[in-house]
Amino acid sequence: MTDAQETASASAAQAPLQDAAPAPVPLLEPREGIPPVIVTAEELARVTDAFATGSGPVAVDAERASGYRYGQRAYLVQLRRAGAGTALIDPVACPDLSGLDAALAGTEWVLHAASQDLPCLREIGMRPTRLFDTELAGRLAGFARVGLGAMVENVLGYALEKGHSAVDWSTRPLPEPWLRYAALDVELLVDLRDALEDELSRQGKLEWAQEEFAAIAAAPAPPPRKDPWRRTSGMHKVRRRRQMAVVRELWQARDAVARKRDVSPGKVLSDAAIVEAALAMPSNARALAALPGFGQRVGRKQLDQWQAAVERARALPEEELPQQAQATNGPPPPRSWADKDPAAAARLAAARAAVTQHAEELNLPQENLLTPDTVRRLCWEPPAEVTVESVSGALRELGAREWQIAQTAELLRAALTASV
Repeated sequence: MTDAQETASASAAQAPLQDAAPAPVPLLEPREGIPPVIVTAEELARVTDAFATGSGPVAVDAERASGYRYGQRAYLVQLRRAGAGTALIDPVACPDLSGLDAALAGTEWVLHAASQDLPCLREIGMRPTRLFDTELAGRLAGFARVGLGAMVENVLGYALEKGHSAVDWSTRPLPEPWLRYAALDVELLVDLRDALEDELSRQGKLEWAQEEFAAIAAAPAPPPRKDPWRRTSGMHKVRRRRQMAVVRELWQARDAVARKRDVSPGKVLSDAAIVEAALAMPSNARALAALPGFGQRVGRKQLDQWQAAVERARALPEEELPQQAQATNGPPPPRSWADKDPAAAARLAAARAAVTQHAEELNLPQENLLTPDTVRRLCWEPPAEVTVESVSGALRELGAREWQIAQTAELLRAALTASV
């Protein structure tokens, strides 16, 4: 009997009978109950030993305090492995988990949406060399809904309670209902992994998934985003360069305050307020206070701080103002291709249609068959001589995996030559 089956057995006996498909069985308690949160070096050493002697894959999850705290650090780490049970670790009290990482060397990690958790896990010394991403596996297998709750329900027939996913995980002590939720998040991950592996194998896609997982595990940490202030919500309303400078100055001032206070930047000043100030270009703090987002709850000292940012932008010489568009090393936006290069626009239309059709035939999202950026770059600068070999080489240089190349090189060659 699997962990999932044993965990749900008591609840299953109480589930109402259905004439149609059986209702999912709610999982109300972890199999061994809620484990104590690990907060000391001695407790961590015991958990490390237990997981080192466990067997099979290890389920891993992390909880952050997005929307409450600055950055994306982990505030709780959950693990489960056969022979070791479930562990809940407080990475604030135990900020170095490199010893646990070493104990798990060579072990396959099972995560859901690995790219979301890996950055915060790296910060505390945990870096998998092998992994299985159940969300990505669900995409490749053609599931329409790939959230953890939906996957557990559709694949395993159990219902996870997801009411605590967006709470402030920096809270101490963590309430028992939150800990129960956190423990249940890893309770079924290995069961889900095994079922998805079987499904991918049945569809002939298991090797594709393994290539994807290996690429995620080997990928370096992404570089810092250039000009992150450009992602301010509502930025599309800001047209003039000096107004853009106001957004930049306010964004940077807000970021410094948020970092110092360790709170989410949105709790310091909203994106909407930043955009309003950029559009209005207030001449003094009183005018700033009249704008949405700078009203009654903003003190005089804060108003002066934000107005100083506006004044810095106002005083910048023309040559130091931000450019309208961020410089890129890639092709221009596709909407401009018809004017800039009609032949490239034709190549892109043909390639997109071919990739989309093949993705539908394979029952997986088009972006998982080949990323839109890869298709754009190939069509903007195709090989001088378009052959399957040259297209394959170009795709490889753009970071496509071998299974993607095998599935798309010929159809892209045909699309690129047919559009000439």
